[in-house]
Amino acid sequence: MELQVFWFVVLGILLTGYAILDGFDLGVGILHLTAKDDTERRLAMNSIGPLWDGNEVWLVTFGGALFSAFPHAYATAFSGFYLPFMFLLFSLILRAVSMELRSKQPMRRWRSLWDFSYVGSSTVASFLFGVAVGNSMRGLPIGADKEFAGGFLDLVHPYALLIGLLTVALFAMHGSIYLYLKTEGELQERLKGWMWTCFGLFLTLYVFATIVTLVSIPHATHNLQD
Repeated sequence: MELQVFWFVVLGILLTGYAILDGFDLGVGILHLTAKDDTERRLAMNSIGPLWDGNEVWLVTFGGALFSAFPHAYATAFSGFYLPFMFLLFSLILRAVSMELRSKQPMRRWRSLWDFSYVGSSTVASFLFGVAVGNSMRGLPIGADKEFAGGFLDLVHPYALLIGLLTVALFAMHGSIYLYLKTEGELQERLKGWMWTCFGLFLTLYVFATIVTLVSIPHATHNLQD
């Protein structure tokens, strides 16, 4: 196996590991306000408490491996996604801050503020991950100097937004399944409904996104052809 192929496989494993392990963390955050009271919200947060910060290591390792193995691709990606990456970084930081500060004060308004912050940052982070994937699938305008040759509006085309919504639905489904396995009683029964709702939404968006991909990005299936 050639070295570049080896690192390509490693990067794929790291990104897949992050999507699986931090996906349910983000999904729990997206569904946070579906809990009926403060006790259920605390239970949902506690379910990912020992895990969420460790799962971020997968993303950090992916960035370091990409920089080491493919520095030109790393530089080009940051030149194109600089502003979205800053929004993503802010969302991940705000998500962590929301989880840490929510229980510092007993006031209802205080906890409601951080609850909305937690849901918003989890949703925005998931959406931006999908937008990045959508742009990578569609392709970016890259100049001869290996720098991004477009503008911000070139990153928010309908296909990228569709994949962003698909990612939010995927992570919400992932989070609902995780919470269903971690809870019991009335909360678990209510989560069963949310689990199937998220699955239906994900399946609908997945089918639609697949059709749009096959129509608008025909080269996406080239590697599957003889």
